[in-house]
Parts: sequence; structure tokens; C-alpha cells
Amino acid sequence: MSNDAAEVLIGHVSGVHGLKGWVKVHSFTDPRDAIFDYQPWLLGEARKDVVLERGQPNGKTLIALFPGVDSVEQARVLVGQEIRVPRTALPTASDGQWYWSDLIGLAVINRDGVPLGRVRSMIETGANDVMVLEGERERLVPFVTGQVIEHVDLEAGEIRVDWHPDD
Repeated sequence: MSNDAAEVLIGHVSGVHGLKGWVKVHSFTDPRDAIFDYQPWLLGEARKDVVLERGQPNGKTLIALFPGVDSVEQARVLVGQEIRVPRTALPTASDGQWYWSDLIGLAVINRDGVPLGRVRSMIETGANDVMVLEGERERLVPFVTGQVIEHVDLEAGEIRVDWHPDD
């Protein structure tokens, strides 16, 4: 298993908050403040193990304080750093649910056997999630189980969809 497969991206440091070393955190978890439940964080390219001193909601954003970071200058260095956790830190997805990280790279094939591409990324739109497919062209396909998504087979590495190749 590759290092990336053994880890899951759950957010990133998006900015500085105040003058005392706090940073803003953008979370990919649902609910968004669940990001604080997964510790330690593997921070940045170096995957430095970090256990937060504090993490909390602050209005519409999340803020965090890292050990040893007590100035705005030190906090600025962290901006843009990805936050990952070991895959084993996450609960097992229930039936009919998948982590986005499990879907990335899967082949998407329509019900007629026409390959539509591979999942490059996922987008949250509010109404439903959307797969961004790369192939002979980029496609946006809604991730709506029972309507568009017919079957997800992680072991086979594919998603079967009811989607016309011209859409």
C-alpha cells in the first residue's frame, strides 16, 4: 500500500487567525469540526505528526493552535499545508457510503460498457457530490446513488453509472 493510500487528506491550513499563532483550518470532514476528532495530524509534505493544543469553531471558520506556534510569523509558515491522518484513524464507511479518497482513481463506466474516464476529484455542491472525471475530455457526473450511480466496486476499481457519454 502506498503512503498516500495509507493516509487520507482531511483538510488544510487556510490562513492565519490573530497574532498569537492560531491558524484557520479548512476541513473536508462532515461535520466540518469532526476534523478535530482525528489526531495526530500528519502535516505537510514532511507528514510531521502533530497533536493540536486546541482546535475549535470560530464563527463560520475553524481555528487551531499547534504546539510551539505562538506568533503570526510561525503561523504563516503553516498556511497551505495539507492535513492528513492515517487511514486507520477513520471509522469504517457504512454500506452504501464511501470516502472520497476511495473513489479517486476509479474507472467510471456507463451501463452500456462505455468508459467515461477516471475519477480525478470530487466536488461538494450542496445539492449532491459531483465526480470530476478525466479521460478523452473532462466530465462532471453527479454522485447520486440509485439514480446516476448504479454500483461502486472498490475491489474491481470501477463505478457503474447511468450516464450518456455525450453528457
